[in-house]
Amino acid sequence: MRIEKVVLFIVIGVLGTFTNQLSYAQQRIGWVDTQEIMKQLPEAVEAQAKLDALVAQWQADLNKMQNQFQQEADQYQRQRLILPEQQRAQEEQKLAEMQKKIVDYRNQKFGQNGELFQRQNEIMRPVQEKIFKAIQDVAKELKYDYIFDKSGQILLMYANNQYDLTEKVLDKLKTPAATATPQGR
Repeated sequence: MRIEKVVLFIVIGVLGTFTNQLSYAQQRIGWVDTQEIMKQLPEAVEAQAKLDALVAQWQADLNKMQNQFQQEADQYQRQRLILPEQQRAQEEQKLAEMQKKIVDYRNQKFGQNGELFQRQNEIMRPVQEKIFKAIQDVAKELKYDYIFDKSGQILLMYANNQYDLTEKVLDKLKTPAATATPQGR
C-alpha cells in the first residue's frame, strides 16, 4: 500500500476520533482525484496543451543553443593548438558567454520563478479555481464534512466550518494555566 494511502487512512481515523467527541452525528468524509479531473476536464486539457506547446518551443530553443555551443566548442578543440594565444583567449571568452546565455535562458524559462512557473499560474489558475469551487459545491450539496484530494500529496480540499477548532485552541492557549511553563524541564 502506498504511503499516501496509509497517511490518508491515519488522517481519516484521527479526524473521526476527534470529531466523534464533538458531535454524535456521523461525519461524512469523501475524496476526489484532481489529477483524474484534470485529465477529463476539457478546459484543463486545453490549458495543459498550451503549457506543453510553450515548453516544447522553449526546449527547442534551448536545444538549438546547446547544439550551437557544442559545435563551436568542438571546432575550438580541433583548432586550439594552432591558434595564437590572443585568439585562443577570445574563443574561450566567446564559449563562456555562450554557456552563460544557455544557463540564463534555462533559468529565465524553467527556473524557480521562471516564465514556466508564471505561465502555469496564469493558465492553470482559472481551471484550478473552477475545480475547487465545484468540490466545495458538491461537498455542501451532498452534506460532506471533509473532502480530501488523493492525487499526489493528501490535501484537505474542503472542511465544514462547524468543526473548526481554531478559536477554542486560541482560547485554551490564552488561559493562564496553558501559558505557564512546565517545571523541571
